[in-house]
Amino acid sequence: MQPGHDDNGASLQIHRTVMLYLDMHKGKPAKQMLQKRVIFSFTDVGLAQILTEVVEEVRLSIDREVNGADLLYSLLSAPWLYSLLRPLFSFFHWSSAVPQIMASVRGLAAPSSEAQELYILLKCPHMQALLSAHDSVAQRDYGPVLPPLPDKLPDNEEAMRIVCLVKNKQPLGATIRKNEKTGNFFIARVIHGGLADRSGLLYPGDKLVEVNGQKVRGLQPEHVIQMLVQSQGNILFKVIPNTPQTTKSQPALYVRAMVDYSPLQDPAIPCPDAGMAFSKGDLLKIVDQRDIRWWQARKLHSASLCCGLIPSTNHKQRELWWSQPYQAHTCIRPCTLITHTDTYTHRCLNFCALFKMFVGIITGFRHSLRVWRRKSYSKRKPSCYSCGVSSCHNTSATLYEEVVHYQRHIDDPPRLIVLIGPSGVGVNELRRRLIKINPNTYQGPISHTTRSQKMGEKNGREYHFVTKEVFAYMVVNHKFLEYGEHNGHMYGTSLDSFQDVLDSGKICVIDLEPHCIHSVRTKKLKPYIIYVRPPSPARMKQTRKDPHFLSNRYIKRYFYDKDFEEIEEASRTMEAKYRQYFDCVIVNDDLQDSCMDLFTAIQHAQEEPQWIPASWFAPDHP
Repeated sequence: MQPGHDDNGASLQIHRTVMLYLDMHKGKPAKQMLQKRVIFSFTDVGLAQILTEVVEEVRLSIDREVNGADLLYSLLSAPWLYSLLRPLFSFFHWSSAVPQIMASVRGLAAPSSEAQELYILLKCPHMQALLSAHDSVAQRDYGPVLPPLPDKLPDNEEAMRIVCLVKNKQPLGATIRKNEKTGNFFIARVIHGGLADRSGLLYPGDKLVEVNGQKVRGLQPEHVIQMLVQSQGNILFKVIPNTPQTTKSQPALYVRAMVDYSPLQDPAIPCPDAGMAFSKGDLLKIVDQRDIRWWQARKLHSASLCCGLIPSTNHKQRELWWSQPYQAHTCIRPCTLITHTDTYTHRCLNFCALFKMFVGIITGFRHSLRVWRRKSYSKRKPSCYSCGVSSCHNTSATLYEEVVHYQRHIDDPPRLIVLIGPSGVGVNELRRRLIKINPNTYQGPISHTTRSQKMGEKNGREYHFVTKEVFAYMVVNHKFLEYGEHNGHMYGTSLDSFQDVLDSGKICVIDLEPHCIHSVRTKKLKPYIIYVRPPSPARMKQTRKDPHFLSNRYIKRYFYDKDFEEIEEASRTMEAKYRQYFDCVIVNDDLQDSCMDLFTAIQHAQEEPQWIPASWFAPDHP
């Protein structure tokens, strides 16, 4: 070992140790001699040489019979002391390099953002708990080990499960049934998301033996139910487990309710308290369809995690189908034009006579004739196109409509925007303002007419001007969504005109009568239906005091109290019958605010995910 500066620090430590030891043993003569001979070595020689001199000095002290010197000599001559001093020397040697190492470390690059994020993720309590649980499972560090079973067990004794649930004010989330022959009670169903389901200890088919120490066999179901309802805190069940049955997990089914349902008014439901009420248009998530008569579902966007019972289509739809009167199909059968002139003229005359039966008018963009709709609502018939299978019967025969989440791709055509509302609420005015503000984005369909082209008009801009024969041909082949007669001329809007606007990249905005909804609810158009609801009667009187041009440029009409009552009544009727088809509802209180709400709703329909019928994604049948 070479002498150096680093050895001086170690030498000082050895010197202090020796001095402390001599003080403890009161070796005054030895201490004085050591101070004289050793201090010089601390500053000029290495650690090994210091120890050698100390040992030699102690040896001389032994020869002079100095008190305690023999013990100090044995201590300093011990091999373990030299073993301890070697790493101490290495430590002092490398400690001088610490400043240089720290300077090099500081010059390194800082950790990446990914490394920092990973570090934070691994340090969070949930991840720590997950890793701890994984290690426990991997090491088979399981809970208390149960004692071995007795050697002699009766063969006829069934295994018993003791279940303890903590019940506060929430329902148990399970239904029971009684076997009238044996008097035994069984778990009929476990409601998803309920207390019993979250415990994972009760299953359908389990035999219920005791509740809080009281046997239930032979009791009336009402008595057992009261025991469960009145119990608070800990509830102790003794059940005999059902034979394990392998059940495949069912994918969730998302549907839109097409009818109103109240379990309290349904005498067929096994447990009204376990039922779930819903209204037309509600979105439901069906999680269990194993029961052929009753499904388990929850409402989307609901805070409650517990499901409820709803009627299955096999149960309720059969009742509705037989209870609803059948509506005869009165559509005109489609036909094709033939080349024979006499027959062609005869058919056209028949069609022209048939048109006199329709006292209605189509929704036109240039000159809205909604006042004619209002006056002739009870007499007007929709186009034959809208009389499909779904409209030939009452729509309430369908309980649910399966829906899927849809996000419009940027390359897909825009969705058709359909405005619906009672006459006088301002639907056409909202559409007119919207198109006027941004005509490059929004456009209405171009209607067909049999009237003559006027000066300054251009075919395909104001109207598609066609002959009566062509118009009649389009009618019988279901080309029109709506059509009618006005001032001796026929007007109609075809479904192809909607598609022409959408194919051009613009958003087609139309106002439609509600009975024509089925005609536009197709996978090709994918309409977004907005219902325009009137404000309160008091607000309508305040905002509609002045006369308005309601139908066209020639008709001026004042609002009276009777009109407000008719608008409100028509709104209630329309909403009660068709609200299951509405994607959005706007209250037309202030026209400017309503126009902004309409703009926001249309933007939401084009850019945000929406729930649409699953049939729109079904493949086309050849």
